[in-house]
Amino acid sequence: MFKKGKLAAGITGALVMTFLASLAGAVTIGSVKPGEDVMQYITRTKGKFDQTLYQKVIGAANAYKEGDEGLGVAADNELSRENARKLLANTKIKDINNNPLFVDGQEKLIRRTTDKAAYNKVRNMTMGQLKNFLLTQPEAEIKAIMGGLHSDVIGSVVKLMSNDELIRVGSKIFNTLPGSNIGAKGYLSARIQPNSPTDNPEDIQMQVLDGFSYAVGDIVIGTNPVDSQLEATLRVQNALKEIVTAFELEDTVPWCVLAHIDGQAAAEKEEPGSTAIWFQSLAGTESANKTFDLTIQKMIDYAKMRKGPYGLYFETGQGADYTNGHGHGFDMVVHESRKYGFARALKQEIAKTKGVPEDEVWLHLNDVAGFIGPEVFKTREQLVRCCLEDIVMGKLHGLVLGLDICSTLHMPVTLDDLAWCQDQIAPANPAYLMALPTRNDPMLSYLTTGFQDHVRLREKFDFKVNDAMWDFFKKIEVIDANGQPTEHFGDPAWVYFKFRQAKGDTRSFDVIYAEGKKAIKNVQNRGVDIAVGYGENIWDLEPVTNKRIHDLYDDAKISLWAEFTPEFINSIPNAVSIKSQAHDRENYISAPATGEKLSASAVATLDKLAASWGNKVPDVQIVISDGLNAKAIMDDGHLMPYLNELKKQCKKAGLTLSDKNIVVTGGRVRAGYNAGEVLYGKAGSAPKAVVHIIGERPGSGHHAFSAYLVKVKPSTWAKAGSVDHDQSKVLSGISDTGLVPAEAARQTVKLLMEM
Repeated sequence: MFKKGKLAAGITGALVMTFLASLAGAVTIGSVKPGEDVMQYITRTKGKFDQTLYQKVIGAANAYKEGDEGLGVAADNELSRENARKLLANTKIKDINNNPLFVDGQEKLIRRTTDKAAYNKVRNMTMGQLKNFLLTQPEAEIKAIMGGLHSDVIGSVVKLMSNDELIRVGSKIFNTLPGSNIGAKGYLSARIQPNSPTDNPEDIQMQVLDGFSYAVGDIVIGTNPVDSQLEATLRVQNALKEIVTAFELEDTVPWCVLAHIDGQAAAEKEEPGSTAIWFQSLAGTESANKTFDLTIQKMIDYAKMRKGPYGLYFETGQGADYTNGHGHGFDMVVHESRKYGFARALKQEIAKTKGVPEDEVWLHLNDVAGFIGPEVFKTREQLVRCCLEDIVMGKLHGLVLGLDICSTLHMPVTLDDLAWCQDQIAPANPAYLMALPTRNDPMLSYLTTGFQDHVRLREKFDFKVNDAMWDFFKKIEVIDANGQPTEHFGDPAWVYFKFRQAKGDTRSFDVIYAEGKKAIKNVQNRGVDIAVGYGENIWDLEPVTNKRIHDLYDDAKISLWAEFTPEFINSIPNAVSIKSQAHDRENYISAPATGEKLSASAVATLDKLAASWGNKVPDVQIVISDGLNAKAIMDDGHLMPYLNELKKQCKKAGLTLSDKNIVVTGGRVRAGYNAGEVLYGKAGSAPKAVVHIIGERPGSGHHAFSAYLVKVKPSTWAKAGSVDHDQSKVLSGISDTGLVPAEAARQTVKLLMEM
């Protein structure tokens, strides 16, 4: 009986998915004629060129990903996908080049910076011939033409390749950073990512020293900050700089705080020399970059400022544009390719400013594959495919490209799946991977590459570390003269001792070593993992820590599916309970857009609330959403201390606070913006603010929530969709073991007064 029921459910599910695919605009390509190309197919079926169908055919050639289905450009089945690939293979490069999938300023920049002489060599090739060229020709021949490939061409040719073919191309094209082996064949570098839920300098520094103890960390030491305000940015920058300068590594590895590039420029202006390399997330279109508060001219201006040894560092990821509502009808792979085209253009700008060849510019990027969630793609096989596509696209753009082979905790990709993914991707030889003490980031709460994964990959694939950094690891005696681990391997207290020595500390080894051990314990007590030692093999995580990480993973799954209880909602003073458009928790997780908009009944409820204010419209409205971690809001000592202190601080600052607390079930960040539109669209002329408290990042063990703050004029609130992430500020990592709620409330009001 059970098996029969499961079979019936499977058939029903398949029918439902087919129906939903048709609603989403899945692409059907029933038959193609021999030798027919994309342009001929469109003309035959539409009678003329049709831009929408063009986007769909190119998208349909992609390997299946949920995000392309959401965009309406995924093939409805394998036959359609294969037919789309046949059409694409027969299409000439010049036809792709002359018919961009979407035109904006970013595409025009990519076009201007595509080498015309190199393009003329290949313009009459078909895409199938280009694929064959990449598979059969040596690196030098490929490098001679790849500057002439528009990003749309590069984003299209990878669709024609199998995983094995992507590996073959990736494993023979190498772009290196100047004066280093980073990006060279047989080298796998690492970005140490020493994140802290509280931006605690001790947490950050000990994680860096921990990485060094495993001979890991040679391309950049880069921290994702919780607080991106100038003072906090400088504090973290200087904590990283202290390690690099003490060990005299300034010419070997840069440091970076991954705040917005405006904040890094401000930090450098405030304290010259405090920054090394500058970071920024990039999108694939002008409108998507606007959500990062970026313009093309702003990035060109910053590129022109990079006159020192280190240039720019970018982060990208398939699906970011789509999930931000800026898909513009074309597929995620081409979006990603255009990000690389933007990076290539900025690299050229730095080269012109410095008067050097492009290959003498220190610029790299990493693709955060898998960070967004199941709305982009779900499975470990899709993660591998995404990474292989991006490796090849990055290399064909002449870039040094690294990967964040990662998974969010609401994806069905486990801790142990990541090692399998790493092994599938490694033969394509990306330039670098992320590196944390464990696979679980203590602040961002997602799964990625641990220090000991690097040790394992070096052993298994015979990868090397940048020579200059390897010499340093020998100098601090974690690696011996023969390149083998020493007794100090995996001992961050030992590296702490070497750090203190480098700073001129003359105390005895025993005293400094004990101080290092105490620092490790302090960090661990704050819920930030430090890897110490190893298991049966040097690449195995120590068993107790390994168990803790798996326990955190299990807790994340519980947190992810948790919901506000009626009792909890009733405990919130003056709660106004509403819902988003998500039907239930499963719908909320699998279809994020449903959580971004309020239901019709919720809008009606808020309309009544706004009407009840009359002329006494409050300056600040609190919105409370479950988000991805309702437990972060419901835990004792989390929400109420924040609300109580916020009320006190608002009164002190002269801000009127609404006496109602809006509670959203199934709410995402944009649900807070939607609430502000309904409440404040007709509220006079003075700026009005929404403080959106939302549970986030299950898996850290902190059950942390965030507060998203928007303060704009009612005329801005009145324009639906005009308020987005670029107009918000966020305080993250709020919990009784992180940024304590009362302090977070004080910072909230301070930010509101500055906005």
